[in-house]
Amino acid sequence: MRAIWKGAVSFGLVSIAVRLYSATEEKDIRFNQVHRDDGGRIKYKRVCSIDGEEVAYDDIAKGYDLGGGEMVILTDDDFADLPLTTSRAIEVLEFVPAEQVDPILYNKAYYLEPDKTAAKPYALLRDALTNTERVAIVKVALRQREQLATLRVREEVLVLNTMLWPDEIRAAKFDILDEDVSARPAELAMAGSLIESMAADFDPSTYTDNYREALQEVIDAKVAGREVVQPEETEEAPAAAVDLMAALRASVERAKAARGEPAPAPAKKAVKTAAAKDDDVAEATPIKRAPAKKAPAAKKATPAKKVTPAKARKSA
Repeated sequence: MRAIWKGAVSFGLVSIAVRLYSATEEKDIRFNQVHRDDGGRIKYKRVCSIDGEEVAYDDIAKGYDLGGGEMVILTDDDFADLPLTTSRAIEVLEFVPAEQVDPILYNKAYYLEPDKTAAKPYALLRDALTNTERVAIVKVALRQREQLATLRVREEVLVLNTMLWPDEIRAAKFDILDEDVSARPAELAMAGSLIESMAADFDPSTYTDNYREALQEVIDAKVAGREVVQPEETEEAPAAAVDLMAALRASVERAKAARGEPAPAPAKKAVKTAAAKDDDVAEATPIKRAPAKKAPAAKKATPAKKVTPAKARKSA
């Protein structure tokens, strides 16, 4: 990793010389715009919208649009006079409980590495934050912009999390939430059961970016010159739930089945399935075994034919 900033953490009269490293990196696959016919890169020129002339980078300034076609132009001297008192310092403002910082405020994370001479005060601040279960609220200037941030501990390393300012958080205003909508106790209990059936300890390593992996396979196939086969869909999208309670119950059963847990015993008054009904009918009614074909000997035990006197005499 390459340090992107050098400065010092200061709290009270303690100063800790540190170097700043980006703690995250995007893994998105990036593309260049090219000419379809020959693969040539597409280039863009900086052209003035008024005279149509190409403008050199040194002649470009920053402009603030006032609207109505009016523009205020700012120069480097205007920015040089801005009050960046924390340009080379991470100034600790206060220490607050970690749970009081809303995660929506977090923006980007950086690792802090101490200089060799600052190892002891670095460890002191790290251990103190861990023991008190607090985070430090700080101000720091990065890329010519003053930012609010927190200092916290992650795996024995101090992490600087830049934060959004409160006025950068949008208010969530949805009219539908003002309506009187509430869940029934039975639905709430079933939802709680579903949450419990899907509860687990968070392990981010178990999740992968399937889209990026599939896209990389497409690129590798292009490079290798082989044919890319579209994988078949193995799972259909679930149908829209009509009965909320039934959907929750089915979700709980599916989650338990996925974990190999036995399915809950059906309620006593539960409606029997068609298969169960067939079994009950089979038990209740005697099995008709294609009425046993009466053997010739058992034919109605037909009484011996009466022998007429004439026939009797003849037989005698």
